[in-house]
Amino acid sequence: MIYVEEAKKIVKSLKYKQRRIELPLEDALGYVLAEAIYAPINMPPFDQSAMDGYALKLGKTLNYTLIDEVQAGSTKNPKMSSGEAVRIFTGAAIPSDADAVMMQEKTVRDGEQLRLEKQAFPGQNIRLLGEQIKKGALALDKGVLLTPASVGFLAGIGVQTVKVVEQPSIAIVVTGDELVKAGQDLKRGQIYESNGIMLAAAAKDTGFNQIDLISLKDDYPKTLEVLNAQIKTKDFVLISGGISVGDYDFVGKALLEIGVEQLFYKVRQKPGKPMFLGRTSNCTIFALPGNPAAALSCFYQYVLMALKQAVGLPNFELKKLWLPLEEAYSKKGERAHFLKAKISPTGVKILQKQSSAMLFSFAYADALIYIPHDKMTTAAGELVEVHLLP
Repeated sequence: MIYVEEAKKIVKSLKYKQRRIELPLEDALGYVLAEAIYAPINMPPFDQSAMDGYALKLGKTLNYTLIDEVQAGSTKNPKMSSGEAVRIFTGAAIPSDADAVMMQEKTVRDGEQLRLEKQAFPGQNIRLLGEQIKKGALALDKGVLLTPASVGFLAGIGVQTVKVVEQPSIAIVVTGDELVKAGQDLKRGQIYESNGIMLAAAAKDTGFNQIDLISLKDDYPKTLEVLNAQIKTKDFVLISGGISVGDYDFVGKALLEIGVEQLFYKVRQKPGKPMFLGRTSNCTIFALPGNPAAALSCFYQYVLMALKQAVGLPNFELKKLWLPLEEAYSKKGERAHFLKAKISPTGVKILQKQSSAMLFSFAYADALIYIPHDKMTTAAGELVEVHLLP
């Protein structure tokens, strides 16, 4: 059994082979750039009005003569002399002779005559050519996650396709004779399966969509067959249940028989002690506890970190804060605790119903409090390490 810090160090040390694919920009949301992108044009591509108003060839008085109009998208470029103005709209190209734009609210117009409330200054309300980015400059670097903003930014500079890291293929294998699908009548000893749906949702919520969900009964030959097939064809295999020491926990034995290299088994933590990490030449295998809250805690603390590393994201751990604990907390034993919690205006509160079998508190949680293995008591008001949930 190893400590949390040791387990995470092993996860962080893993290396992955990344496959590149090219996608239309509109299909690339949530992918990670496999190469840097440089601006193919200046943005904006011309001096541009930042306001609805009047482009001015500055004169010595506040009075101007209106000579023309330029709307957004127009190719017009009227010649201007000192003391002349052109009606202009947001996003329109500034006439080459213009010095400034005065917003319409600061003017009084009478026919073709225009009077300013105050004198304009050179460059006022003009977005200069290349002000956002110059042609040839780095637009987005390799390893950047494509968000709605970055997709919009790239579209605005004319990018049509991007080379990205292909998402890893994931199999989620859920084990247990007691599990039945929702909608069926529960017999004595049965429960509805939730871990597979939950883990798939957690993966999709964090940007990973290449998922196969497989149910598996507690049968050793079938366990061996299914796991062997999935490990040969997937980048990640996540197994829920069957990794403890019960008579029908076949997962650990099957993984070793298949030839999976065990990197660690069991972590000094609560929940999630019976967790296994292993590898083959092409696949990373996490065998997670069958208790739902334990499985989800392990996903956020370890699996998600590995998935993000696999696509080259530089910031792959959950975001951390240090916040005051609202109520004192004591624990027994030398296991680290991951506690479902809710952030409040005054700090962070430990939620009720922390059992590894219960998802009730997880459904309300927005964070996990991390209490190290060697810290037995934490006083109210003491700062604690808080991991923000996605």
